[in-house]
Formats: sequence, C-alpha cells, structure tokens
Amino acid sequence: MAERLDAAARRQRVHDVMDRMHEVLLAHDMMGFADLWAPDGVMEFPFAPPGHANLSGREEVREYVRSYAEHVDLQSIRHQTRHETADPDVMIVEWGVGGTALATGRRYDIDYVGVIRVGEQGIVSYKDYWNPLAAGHALGSLPQIMEAVTGEKPVTAILTAQEQS
Repeated sequence: MAERLDAAARRQRVHDVMDRMHEVLLAHDMMGFADLWAPDGVMEFPFAPPGHANLSGREEVREYVRSYAEHVDLQSIRHQTRHETADPDVMIVEWGVGGTALATGRRYDIDYVGVIRVGEQGIVSYKDYWNPLAAGHALGSLPQIMEAVTGEKPVTAILTAQEQS
C-alpha cells in the first residue's frame, strides 16, 4: 500500500527532487538526472522547435540526456526562484544555468521555466520552457533550429554552404 503524505510532505518531496536535480546536473551525472523520473514520467518541451520530441518514460529521458555532458560543461546554477502552487505536488521553477558549450567554446547561459509534478516514484511530468535560440547559438546549431522553425535554410546556413563549395 502506498504511503499517504500530507500536503507539507508532498511539497517537501518536490523541493527535494529539485535539490537533487541541481546536484546531479552540476556533477554531470546524467543517469542520476534520469533516475529522478517516475518509470512513466514525461518531459515536454513546449517552446522547442518543430520536430523536437517530447519524452515518455524514464528510459526515454535517460536516452535523451545520455550524452548531454559531452556537449555542455554545466558549471553553475546562476539563479533560482521556486513558486509553490495550490497543488502540493506541483512547483514552478525559474532558474538559469551557466556553463560552456564544448563544441563551440561559447558560454551556455540559459534560463528555464519548469513546471514540475512529482509523485511517489519521482517526476511524473516536467514541462521545460527554454529558449531554443539561445541554446542553438551556444551549441552552434542555430541554423538548423531556424530551418526547423521556418522550413527554409536561413541565410547564414546558405552562406556557409556557398563558402564551402
């Protein structure tokens, strides 16, 4: 039988998960990050460019983040504000990370808003509102993001292709 927690304990569980999430991200422990999800938990990206899939289940989250630390050296949580909601299992978190995009050497200073729901087995849902343009610039994939959004190759991608021919 499942343990029944009061509202205060459920709120604390969400805070504990957020604390652990930041801890494992800064340790570059992406499998620890995925382990925070419930087996059937979902991760959604409402601001992602077309073609960016939502994730369903801990194993899809695990596969998605598997190589994250090979692309981004996350060094800090730059800021964080947590907003509790009327639902003790849900929190809204405004936060920003600081680091370096390894392929480009550019700063990876990205802000996020997350809407997180935590249940007995971990994260049940996480809506990750992030700026794909800022991430694309840092990672050197901005032309591909613009192509996904517009359906056309952006001028910078066309110029780059012409310079290479």
